[in-house]
Amino acid sequence: MELSRIPLTRVEVPYEGSSLPGYFYRAPGDGPHPVVIQWNGLDSTKEMMYYSGFPRMLAERGISTLMIDTPGSGEALRLRGLTARHDTEVWAAAIVDWIEANAAELGADPDRVGIVGWSLGGYYAPRAAAFEKRLKLAVAWGANHDWAAVQEARRNREGENPVPHYWDHVFWVWGVDSMETFIQKTAGMHLNGVAEQITVPLLITHGAGDRQIPVRYAHETYDQAVNSPRRELRVFDDPEGGTEHISIDNMPYVAGIIADWIAETFAAVDGSEVSGQAATLHPVERSGP
Repeated sequence: MELSRIPLTRVEVPYEGSSLPGYFYRAPGDGPHPVVIQWNGLDSTKEMMYYSGFPRMLAERGISTLMIDTPGSGEALRLRGLTARHDTEVWAAAIVDWIEANAAELGADPDRVGIVGWSLGGYYAPRAAAFEKRLKLAVAWGANHDWAAVQEARRNREGENPVPHYWDHVFWVWGVDSMETFIQKTAGMHLNGVAEQITVPLLITHGAGDRQIPVRYAHETYDQAVNSPRRELRVFDDPEGGTEHISIDNMPYVAGIIADWIAETFAAVDGSEVSGQAATLHPVERSGP
């Protein structure tokens, strides 16, 4: 990164006596720029967020990205021992606090902060947006409406395991040593009664052939997010591509559509184009208003 002169800075966000490690990818120009907080799923890392190309796409649209290893993922789990929890608004509040405190140095606009989560982040991000009201938009990059129910299905050997030694892995992520404790700790991992509390624009994307999380969960999140002023659902299918989990089979295409939606939505927050730049929008099939 240093040799490539990429506008990326390593950061530490204070969190419950420790800190969440992250990378801040700054959009060009003086700003202040909107900021997108990007979160992992069950087993990805902030480094994977970077090489997905998504932060660069946002930067081209005048938006900075804060990539964070949340508790239970990446460096936060492996080197800090921080395990996952269902009330993700706690993480979100700590991160937004940090953005507000460092806004001038970051060239950030603390009044235009959004959140994107992929895979299990499709639960984490909407949950955060429902209760952390400083967030101005949310994207579920792969819906995950009822992760607790998905775990019950896996216990019954339905569907596919996303990683080898699945139960050892999730026990590690959640800091538990038994199935009983795991089920208790993850009982709240659903958006029933939560999606209705999202009062900001919400984009949900999903692959029609996702073998990890059934596509019906995308529809459930959309159907329940009745108080979002701009909820949109985009299901990717053949021949377009993007049909797999988090559309990993055609990720650059889907990432570009998400980046366009974010730029367009941030522009609508204050009635102006983001950082004076007009976004080039891909045609997006929309569901709902």
